[in-house]
Amino acid sequence: MSDTQTNKTWGGRFTESTDAFVAAFTASVEFDRRMYRQDIDGSIAHARMLARVGVLTPEDCEAVVRGLEEIRADIERGAFEWSVDREDVHMNIEARLTERIGDAGKRLHTGRSRNDQVATDIRLYLRDAIDAILAELKRLQSGLAELAMREADTIMPGFTHLQVAQPVTFGHHLLAWFEMLKRDCERMIDCRKRVNVMPLGAAALAGTSYPLDRHYTAQLLDFDAPCANSLDAVSDRDFAIEFAADAAILMTHLSRMAEELVLWSSAQFDFVDLPDRFCTGSSIMPQKKNPDVPELVRGKVGRVNGHLIALLTLMKSQPLAYNKDNQEDKEPLFDTVDTVRGCLRAFADMVPALHPKRSNMLRAARRGFATATDLADYLVRKGVPFRDAHEVVGRAVRLGVETSRDLADMTLAELQQFSPLIENDVFEVLTLEGSVAARDVLGGTAPNRVKEAAAKAQAWVAALR
Repeated sequence: MSDTQTNKTWGGRFTESTDAFVAAFTASVEFDRRMYRQDIDGSIAHARMLARVGVLTPEDCEAVVRGLEEIRADIERGAFEWSVDREDVHMNIEARLTERIGDAGKRLHTGRSRNDQVATDIRLYLRDAIDAILAELKRLQSGLAELAMREADTIMPGFTHLQVAQPVTFGHHLLAWFEMLKRDCERMIDCRKRVNVMPLGAAALAGTSYPLDRHYTAQLLDFDAPCANSLDAVSDRDFAIEFAADAAILMTHLSRMAEELVLWSSAQFDFVDLPDRFCTGSSIMPQKKNPDVPELVRGKVGRVNGHLIALLTLMKSQPLAYNKDNQEDKEPLFDTVDTVRGCLRAFADMVPALHPKRSNMLRAARRGFATATDLADYLVRKGVPFRDAHEVVGRAVRLGVETSRDLADMTLAELQQFSPLIENDVFEVLTLEGSVAARDVLGGTAPNRVKEAAAKAQAWVAALR
């Protein structure tokens, strides 16, 4: 015969106690107790609203608020005993409140259900999490913009297909990362708007017969508005799915950045030196300096992508309104928050401390005929159709491959055998400095444009709330 237990908060209609295994299996307190701050804030707002509309006496409201603040203090100093028998964060706090203040604690749940309570807690939690993520994003973007300003003149090869394509500046490349993260910021800010709607007052699914002032509760909790439909309020989790989708895109961007850092810090590229504090060594090879932080960030995108799929799958077949399935929304959401915040913190600390190896970048840019397009553009300006110019430069590159020389290393006579329009001024455009300076257009890699873009990036970050 199995051990049994009973839950006195809802067990009145039951003739048999809950199986002990089932009680542990269905409990969520081990992971949802991280929402204790939000649960207490929501309960205090609910109590004050109940007092405002005359459902709670001022004395009961004062006792509830005082009791909840004392419980908050107990939790934060580690003096609160969490019980699996009480299922979740909500019932643990409510039961402790009732033990402390008596019947006034039992009156707190008037006009609400755990369905709208948990939906409110999750939204409050996620709103706080988004704010923390935005703060780390801001820190990373600020570091990128400052580094880009410093490296606006640093020439490096730009790649397509991981083959040398055209010379760019390191600052220009860093600002490409900035733009990716800027869109991530915008997505998170936009997601926050849909998170910041309040379910409280929807009760179990149909609303309540008590004269609640939901707008007042929303005001107390800094929500933009109450949810408009009680069924949707308790059963919707698309705000969590949207956040997970935005997080997956953000992690994909961090993963791409991480991949480049891994490549650039390798002996084969040797473009940057990562600070030692973000690397580890080998247990057997003493010469190794492994880029563990970028590698781990690159790997963590998989778990965030998995959480997105888990949340989508969780919701795909649920009828309205609330179902126990939704208990499974929290662990993927919590881990997504933790993972994104951790990865952003690591990058915000590491990226501004990168040490670029400018001479190695410049040397690499001189390989691979990075100024071939500049020669084609030179011929176009001389009146040659671009397709013909492309053919001319292709033949010049073939000679360079055969003789192991860059275009800039050829003599004027050698270049003129491919086109008589080539004159001595061609060498001005075949230099790496001339190539990047020629890209003097909005969004281009010319150093003055990079500095201009870096200044705008700094201003954009400074303007973020």
